[in-house]
Parts: sequence; structure tokens; C-alpha cells
Amino acid sequence: MAQLSSIQSTKTPSGITTITINRPHRRNAIDGPTAQKLTAAFLDFEADASQKVCVFHGANGTFCAGFDLHEVAKYEPQAQSQDGSTASPQDSANVGDKYTGPIMSPHNRVQGRNTGPIGPSRMIITKPVIAAVAGHAVAGGLELSLLADIRVVEEDATFGVFCRRFGVPLIDGGTVRLQAIVGLGRALDMIITGRPVGATEALSMGLANRVVPRGAGVEEAMGIARQIVGFPQACLNADRASCYYAAFEAKSFEDALANEFEKGIRVLGDGVKGARRFRDGEGRHGRFDDGGKGML
Repeated sequence: MAQLSSIQSTKTPSGITTITINRPHRRNAIDGPTAQKLTAAFLDFEADASQKVCVFHGANGTFCAGFDLHEVAKYEPQAQSQDGSTASPQDSANVGDKYTGPIMSPHNRVQGRNTGPIGPSRMIITKPVIAAVAGHAVAGGLELSLLADIRVVEEDATFGVFCRRFGVPLIDGGTVRLQAIVGLGRALDMIITGRPVGATEALSMGLANRVVPRGAGVEEAMGIARQIVGFPQACLNADRASCYYAAFEAKSFEDALANEFEKGIRVLGDGVKGARRFRDGEGRHGRFDDGGKGML
């Protein structure tokens, strides 16, 4: 196991990477150094051609309690200049520029896939990610869970924008990703009220993909990962990337369709091979080696 302080990362020969947040004294809340290490772990997963799927979770029964507000509370107003101004030249209207602290610095503004306050929040990971959510996934923890393609949620888990109560905004993609996943109306309900959302409701709105008993989240996520690593990866990742392009980048319906077609035909070689396997009897009547979990 390669341990990076509060972040643990393991890899299997079959291609499953597990990334674990481990800050039990802060309920896995993220501080600056942890954000950097979490980003590095995901970048390493992306760069390793032997690794195909990531299982992402928090240790000790909690996914993530968000950004560490103990750190935010340490921020101090900048010293005033002689004319009494505290705002930075970059943006005099930005209240954040009036305080010193790692989130507030100009270099932390969005620049492509640079590290966000809670880490990899500005990335669309290039390979599948499955989040196993236990306990609380709130504020920035909710935002981190939205990085995943699939969220396996334990029955007593809770999502929520709990930072609403403390005047801390969502600045790690929550207002962008949440409404794309659950729809604008449901997202605004969660974001404006800050109310807790349990596993059953999360499943009904599409925030959770699977609900499992307490303590079974990682096991279920690993089972899904083992299924995914057995599929042709080029085709899987092309379809996955097309979904994200259509959701966040496409200029029009036609643009989304064109991207899907152009990227899809590049990996059609696997499809030809698969069609021949089907012709020869594999997968007839929904019978597959993976137990019938997939259908043609």
C-alpha cells in the first residue's frame, strides 16, 4: 500500500485502484495538503495504463464531511493599504480577495484541471470511478461524491449542503454537477435548504445508484468494479466520455451526436469482434459470464 498521509491508494493486478480518505479526527474533512494528495492519487490512477476502474471511499464509516472548516476559521483579513483598500487588483468585487488563506489566493482560481479547494473537483476523471458512500457526504464531501460515475450508498448514509448554515458556498463543482445528475429542481432544493437527504431519497432522485446495507458499500463497489474491468475498455471509455461531453461541453444536440459518432467509430474494432462472438452464441437470451448483469 502506498500511503500519502491522509490519502491511501492501492492497486490490484486486475486493474482496480482504491483511493481512501483517512482523516478520522476530522471525519475525513479535506484540508489543503489532503486536497493536493487526493488530486495526485487520481492523476496517478489516470496515468497508470494497468488500472481500469477506481473505487473511492472514506475510512472509518464516513465518506467526507467537506472542507475542513477548522482551516477556514483561521483565515484572516488582509492588512489594509494606506488608502484603506483590502481588495486585490484582480477582482475588487471578490470578497474572497480580502482574506488570506489557501482557498482565497488568486492562483487557486480555476485553470483547467488544477487542484480545487477539496482536490480533484475540477477534473472529469478519464476512467470509471465508483464511490462507496457511508456516513456523511456533505458540503464538499457531496461535491467529491459527484466525481464518481456510480454512487453505491449505504442505507444510513446522508447527503447534504450542510455548509449552507455557515455561509460557506459550493466552490468545488456542486452547483455544476449536482443539477446535471439529479435535475435543476432537486438540486436547488438541496442547495437552498441545506436539508439532509437520506439514502432512499437519494436513490429516488438519481443521486444514489445502489443502496446497500450498512458496512457493505465498499464490497458492492468492488463487485461492480470487477464486472467493469472485464469489458472492452476502449469502447466503454469512449461511450463514457461521450456522455460527459454531451452533459458539459457540447454546443448543440448536433455537436453531441457528431462527437459520439466520431469517437465511437474509432473503437468499432472491438465491436466487430464482439459481434462475431454474439454470432457464435455468446450472450444469447441474455446469458453472460457476468451473471446476466448486462444485456446486448
